Amino acid sequence: MGWASVSFPLATPADAANFSGMAVYVYETIPDREGGTVRTYEIRQSMKDTALTTHPETGEPIRRVITGGLGIMTSSKGGPAPRPASGGACCGGGCGCH
Repeated sequence: MGWASVSFPLATPADAANFSGMAVYVYETIPDREGGTVRTYEIRQSMKDTALTTHPETGEPIRRVITGGLGIMTSSKGGPAPRPASGGACCGGGCGCH
């Protein structure tokens, strides 16, 4: 599957001040056939808006891509994050997963 990345702001850089409260979402095209090229777009919109289903300019079908951020865990004392207990997926209570 081919990939192309395109940044698609819904305003000019001069209007950037108007979007300080707007989120940037990643969308990708939905190929019409197996192995078709998928293009990605970054689109600014309010968190209150529903996900787009078509590209605002081309009308192509698109879907929102769920992306994750980076999380860093540390202990409350500022030391390193606890390590998982050997032989298990859980650290035994020190990681906050309980």
